[in-house]
Amino acid sequence: MTKFLTAVSALAMAAALNGLPTNAVAADLAARPMYKAPVIEPWNPWMIRLRALGVVTQDSGYVDQVLGSGLKTTDTLVPELDISYFFTKNIAAELILGVTKHSVSGTGTLTGIDVGKSWLLPPTLTLQYHFTDFGAFKPYVGAGVNYTFFFSQKAAGGTVIESHLKDSFAPAVQVGFDYMFDKHWGWNVDVKKLWLRPEWSGTLAGGAPITGKVKLDPWLIGTGITYKF
Repeated sequence: MTKFLTAVSALAMAAALNGLPTNAVAADLAARPMYKAPVIEPWNPWMIRLRALGVVTQDSGYVDQVLGSGLKTTDTLVPELDISYFFTKNIAAELILGVTKHSVSGTGTLTGIDVGKSWLLPPTLTLQYHFTDFGAFKPYVGAGVNYTFFFSQKAAGGTVIESHLKDSFAPAVQVGFDYMFDKHWGWNVDVKKLWLRPEWSGTLAGGAPITGKVKLDPWLIGTGITYKF
């Protein structure tokens, strides 16, 4: 009988001892906070902007056959869309799209003579560097190339009965900034300079051909809404 009680006591003590580590580990685990991995939002490289764009041209040019002649081009204000793709958070490419309409008239010895009108499609592609160390204020600089298509060209009539501007390449530089209100929406200000000097040809009322060059060299000054995907 004594041996039986001793064995029962030993078994109870062993069971109690075996239970202590399990309870201690469980209590320790319950006391420790659970680790949660940080939420990383996927990065989208696309950005679009819708701007009001002022096209301010240089009033310069000439007609080869007329000594002392000059040409000037009207300025215009148009809507413009640009699409940007970010290769990294600092390097991006931007394509601007829009159309403008301009009139060309004479200056100097051609003062008072209307030459003609034309629509322009001037897609411009730039490579940009964006500075990211200024919080919501995100300035950038860029450089690239423009190719301008002239279409729906029309001579003024009277003195000039035919007028044609030749499609042209032009280098471009830019500076601007986005001010982001949140991670998607912001406000943009952008200034570009193009060195655009298309060749021009026409025909006078008497049938004589004339040639020249229009030095547009426009400033493209825009401001509008930014949306970052």
